[in-house]
Amino acid sequence: MTGHNTMTRRGLIGLSGAVLGLGAMGLPGLAAAAPSIHVVKDPNCGCCAAWIEVLERDGFEVSVELRDYDALAAYKAEMGVTPELASCHTATIEGYVIEGHVPPADIRRLLAERPAGVGLSVPGMPYGSPGMGPEDERDAYQVVLFDAAGKGVVYASYDAA
Repeated sequence: MTGHNTMTRRGLIGLSGAVLGLGAMGLPGLAAAAPSIHVVKDPNCGCCAAWIEVLERDGFEVSVELRDYDALAAYKAEMGVTPELASCHTATIEGYVIEGHVPPADIRRLLAERPAGVGLSVPGMPYGSPGMGPEDERDAYQVVLFDAAGKGVVYASYDAA
């Protein structure tokens, strides 16, 4: 029968394998699932909501848990976030803690490199960090990789813009 385009079961299986193979090569949306991050925040914090929007625009799947100030402070301590590392929200992703306004690119780098440590922090709330105002007017800030003792090393630096 000429003129008909038919797909055999064997052809369909081969095509499926090819599509999955392309996804494994890093083509967006074919095989990789969005990274899931869980954010614990104060119900009244607007900059936390802005950071969540930044993550969602960058392809993260975000779940949110609201806690009052005291419960959030206790959670931070439980997660190994010292007062020197603290910011307004605390998140977890694939076994790491993310404290404050950490850029999505640094979270993705953390997940790709898997360094030893508890997680990343942007201490305080630097102006121009993700969710804290326009990046083109930002203050200089650092992303810190910290360990269980609360000691950190600079993981990424952002100059003032």
